[in-house]
Amino acid sequence: MRIIAGRFRRRKLDSNPGLTTRPITDRVKESLFQLFGDEVKDRRVADVFAGTGTIGLEALSRGACSVVFIEQDRRALDLLRKNIDRLGVADETFCWSADVFRTSFRPKGVDRFLPYEVIFFDPPYRLVERLQEGKPLFRSLQRLARPQVTSDDALLFFRTPLRSRFEMPDVWQHQQTLDFSNMEIHTYRKVAGTSDASGDEEQSPD
Repeated sequence: MRIIAGRFRRRKLDSNPGLTTRPITDRVKESLFQLFGDEVKDRRVADVFAGTGTIGLEALSRGACSVVFIEQDRRALDLLRKNIDRLGVADETFCWSADVFRTSFRPKGVDRFLPYEVIFFDPPYRLVERLQEGKPLFRSLQRLARPQVTSDDALLFFRTPLRSRFEMPDVWQHQQTLDFSNMEIHTYRKVAGTSDASGDEEQSPD
């Protein structure tokens, strides 16, 4: 994998072999950032289910001011940290091992990276079909919408299998769906003035 454009253009990134983290392809990244590149510039980004960080690091290369990476797989985390070190962006990023089903999305000690203004949300495909009201992933997306976590006009990118069916919390308003060969990327805008008070307390970084 590699960075496509920006200040780290053509720099190579480590990625997991096989389909463990399903790294997004260069073609999809290029299409996504051609459409939404201006939305990323000077914004605070969260890369949730980050894998080895290919999408968050692309955002940073293209002008994002910071990225918080949330990933629990140990092998992916090791490679993500190597990619961060290779690019020399430790001061602009925070790599957090957290359970998305439990986390508050607010690591302590990195307040300068909050609230998030752009979120890339890329859960394992098997979880998407279980996304419905009351389920753990649904509650996670509700917590992600809390005002101390995301800005009023936060933009959410949600990657799913092609033609998948799921429910999203009302706080996330659907804007459009981008179709690719075997996946879809849905864009949502947070509905200003709405929030969900449920969820876990702020967690300390691991």
